[in-house]
Amino acid sequence: MANRILAVCLDFGDTLADEASEVKDDTLTALRAELIPGAGELLHELKRRGYKLALVADGRPGTYSNVLRQHSVHELFDVFAISEEVGVEKPDPRMFVAALDALDIELEDYERTVMVGNRLDRDVRGANDLGMVSVWIDWSSRYYAEPKNDAEVPDFTIHAPLELLDVLDELERVD
Repeated sequence: MANRILAVCLDFGDTLADEASEVKDDTLTALRAELIPGAGELLHELKRRGYKLALVADGRPGTYSNVLRQHSVHELFDVFAISEEVGVEKPDPRMFVAALDALDIELEDYERTVMVGNRLDRDVRGANDLGMVSVWIDWSSRYYAEPKNDAEVPDFTIHAPLELLDVLDELERVD
């Protein structure tokens, strides 16, 4: 049976990779970093379940490829929408649309996509503005944790990457 959810979009820093562990060069590109606990397993399980995966992240283009290749998960992603390559930063809708367009997902199906990120002001707001399902990962205390307005209220909150599987199970059960 086909998935109701067509794609899972993920942020990078403090969603998949631990920002505190990044080792950067003089251009602020991360050369390596540790994944947060469960992130690698999550990506493998999402792919096993047949989800299209998109990385939707602000930052240096080399950062995501260096770290994802370090952990042998780069090839699990179908598309990458990186701010320096797209030309805007989240919550600009063009970041999310770039990923969804590359995945051949039509506007009327945006509600069948999920965005997971650690920033209420960027990830959650951007997803909410487009009608995507927003999932806030409250894993790090690096950024504020209380929505400043209705646009920053997530549909779901998780505290570790593997908790996303329960959210997806719930979304797949919705009629």
